[in-house]
Amino acid sequence: MMSKTRKAAASNVLEDLGFEDAEELTAKAILALKANEIFAARGLTQIEAAKLVGMPQSKISQIRNYRLQNISLERLMHVLVALDQHVEIVVTPARGRQVSAIAVAA
Repeated sequence: MMSKTRKAAASNVLEDLGFEDAEELTAKAILALKANEIFAARGLTQIEAAKLVGMPQSKISQIRNYRLQNISLERLMHVLVALDQHVEIVVTPARGRQVSAIAVAA
């Protein structure tokens, strides 16, 4: 049996707040976090990052500030590939009590 604290920690805050696209927003946030970590580690300005990944500086600003509603998962994956990252999508059947869901690890 899972304790209340552990169950609460495992829930999705965006889902709890009523966002219909909580899983997608969470996946985008994880990918954006990884991109932002790389931008910071490389000391890239938004303009330098934009040139490197081939998108407008305004989109980099959105990623940097986690305003991700107008940026697709696909675009975030392309950003990471442009930053020399390997992005892998794995689809497996839900088993047992596992719920069908989107999960991203970075």
